[in-house]
Amino acid sequence: MPDVADHSYRYTFSFPDGQNIVCQVNLDPVTLDYLPPAGQELPAWAQNESWPCTECELRPKPGAHCQLIQNIAAVVVQFRDVASFDRADVMVESAERTVSQRQIPVQEALSSLLGLIMVTSGCPTLDFLRPMTRIHLPFANLEETIFRAASTYLLAQYYRHKRGMSADWDLVKLMSIYRQIGAINNSLCDYLKQAVSQDANLNALIVLDTFGQMLTGSIETELAQFEHLFTPYLLEDS
Repeated sequence: MPDVADHSYRYTFSFPDGQNIVCQVNLDPVTLDYLPPAGQELPAWAQNESWPCTECELRPKPGAHCQLIQNIAAVVVQFRDVASFDRADVMVESAERTVSQRQIPVQEALSSLLGLIMVTSGCPTLDFLRPMTRIHLPFANLEETIFRAASTYLLAQYYRHKRGMSADWDLVKLMSIYRQIGAINNSLCDYLKQAVSQDANLNALIVLDTFGQMLTGSIETELAQFEHLFTPYLLEDS
């Protein structure tokens, strides 16, 4: 079991042919920054001059590099020859619990793994999703993702309100954030085509993008499905 102090997650993919792929994700327990393994060798496509997003605000800074690309490089390499609909038993271990799924398409678990690393890698846009990694939910479906994304965003507005800052209770900026994230996912997809022979990595990013598109497409409609669960909060005060 991973060390509690590491705030870590271990993804184990077990394939029918007996092959195992193990990916360890260690996060700083306070900042939730991704902690790259020491001595990691980077492929050429992940070197310092590599920038998948041409408009990244970090790019003009002297000595800057895309930490996101460098952080996901090891995972991309491990799955470069895996097809998205290849099936595997996947187990995710953390300090709090172990969860698993049997014989699921690799892209479903890989999207959770890549998403976890991406939002903890210092990207100014993806940073908005970093709080969700504190309660990481592998294998999350669309309904769970929408619930968690909206809840996290509204909690952020509560903290802003408590500090005397403006609060976006109508979720306007949330939709803007997810549109920007969609552009990043698309740029990453295009960039990683040079690094893979099969499509597991690419379709894992498409899964993440699909969730974002569903959320931004009609946020009020998507959230309306949960309203009946909050009946006790919606009664007139006596």
